Amino acid sequence: MKPSTFANHPPEILLPEGNRPLVAPIYQSVKFEFPTLAETEESWERGAGFNYSRTANPTVAALEATLAGLQGRQGCVAVGSGMGAVSTALWSLLSAGDHVLSFAESYGPTRRMITKVLARYGVRSTFVSIDDHAAVERVLGEHQTAVVWFESPTNPVLKIADIDRIAEMAHRHGALAVLDNTFAGLEAHAELPVDLFVHSLTKYASGHGDVMGGAIIGDESIIQRVRSHANTLGPTLDPHAAYLIQRGLKTYHVRRRAACESAQKIAEFLMTHAKVATVRYPGLPSDPGHSLAARQMRDFGTVLCIDLKGTGEGTRRFAEALRFFGMAASLGSTESLIVPPSLQQARDLTGDLKVAAGIGDTTTRLSIGLEDVDDLIEDLSQALQHVDA
Repeated sequence: MKPSTFANHPPEILLPEGNRPLVAPIYQSVKFEFPTLAETEESWERGAGFNYSRTANPTVAALEATLAGLQGRQGCVAVGSGMGAVSTALWSLLSAGDHVLSFAESYGPTRRMITKVLARYGVRSTFVSIDDHAAVERVLGEHQTAVVWFESPTNPVLKIADIDRIAEMAHRHGALAVLDNTFAGLEAHAELPVDLFVHSLTKYASGHGDVMGGAIIGDESIIQRVRSHANTLGPTLDPHAAYLIQRGLKTYHVRRRAACESAQKIAEFLMTHAKVATVRYPGLPSDPGHSLAARQMRDFGTVLCIDLKGTGEGTRRFAEALRFFGMAASLGSTESLIVPPSLQQARDLTGDLKVAAGIGDTTTRLSIGLEDVDDLIEDLSQALQHVDA
């Protein structure tokens, strides 16, 4: 064998039977093969085994099995980003002429996906406030709706959806209930009648702000439909990214528990501060969604939203004065993050829907990380001195 041939067909190292790695290997291979043509043809026909990593990859499959188990469902499709999961789910479930009901309080890129992209292909949509159950019932009665798409808690103002009630209305009118479960976490709401869960794995699952991913989770009957579309659309999750997310999941529970505890203490501190007008955090007994969150969620989350007194300029100074809060999008990282109002205005909404979104000139979202909570409170305290109230 000549050197160039040997280099392209290196020796295979097989582990002895029963001798396995404690950490699963990364299958960083696009292609897989079988020893015979007959076995290859059978695999392609039956969809068994692995042939091509856009269709299935062992490292990605291991992550999908973990996520499905955590969410309490049978199947999962993992893709390259949170919006990849949103887009894949919507493309999988909707056809030209279909109607989707969603909410003003939804994630901005999701709203734009529905109203700017899917609308070009004949998908109709209606948006109401997630608090307005009468409007939900009215819209479902007026339109043959295929999908009700919602979040809980909502981004950024942390409204808590009555998931049972919304899902019941959707199902009674023949629609699927799809929940973006990113803020609530990987196990939350598993016992509720949701047809599909969508997660941005970029947040809590990976947890370290260094890898992107998304997941669509549900029972196998509907996941088969999603998987077929994902294979065609091609939002593939790279095996190395899947490995990093799977590694992040090993510390997910301890990270989330610590960050939730800190978020509760910070929310209680901000409630008493003279320069804070409103604190929105479902862990506070005074929060409008507290009792519903206590019934539905496993915890109250790591994100809180505040409205400061004074002006938008004072809020800008507050954000820039913080030392331990990175001014960046996303959440769920080990570092605490801040998204000031200028970065999250609901510019695509008008009128009553903009009011329902609840984002004003001083609305600020805080994602709490793993720093010492006393350091974070001290940092917030000094930065609040810059608020002009």
